[in-house]
Amino acid sequence: MRIISGRCKGRKLAKLCDEKIRPTSDRTREAVFNILGQRVKKANVLDLFAGTGALGLEALSRGAFHATFIDLSCDIIHQNLERCRFKKNTRVICCDILTAPLNEHLDKNQFDLVFIDPPYGKGYIEQTLKKKLFADLLAKECIIIAEQSCKECLCIEDSGLDIYRQKKYSKTIIYFIKKI
Repeated sequence: MRIISGRCKGRKLAKLCDEKIRPTSDRTREAVFNILGQRVKKANVLDLFAGTGALGLEALSRGAFHATFIDLSCDIIHQNLERCRFKKNTRVICCDILTAPLNEHLDKNQFDLVFIDPPYGKGYIEQTLKKKLFADLLAKECIIIAEQSCKECLCIEDSGLDIYRQKKYSKTIIYFIKKI
């Protein structure tokens, strides 16, 4: 795994020791960031179920202003932040996204880009989007990028959100979601 483009282009990320972590492939990450284009520059980014931190790191490499990473286990995120020298404009929060009150951890920040890449097959995207006060974290023009297995279906009715684009990459589907 490596950073695809920007300031840290080609930088290799720490190797995974945990078989539970399923990082977004380089090809899929590149496609997602090509779709986002200039929206990444100066963005405040939230990387939920961050795993290795590759999505937030890619955003920082491409000019994002700040990235907040949240995951249960954060050791590999810290290693990758060191490798990319991004300690200054980042925050790492080790907690269970599904049970922790996000507003307490995030100090009423609003985010321009939110990446949600949870373990497949558990319905974590819907649970996250329906969390109390989740909508308060979203800036006016926020884009949520959610990844899941193409065998799953994403249902976000009555959430105040809209899937405006989706792309399939091999066995993965990426949803681009915005506020209504």
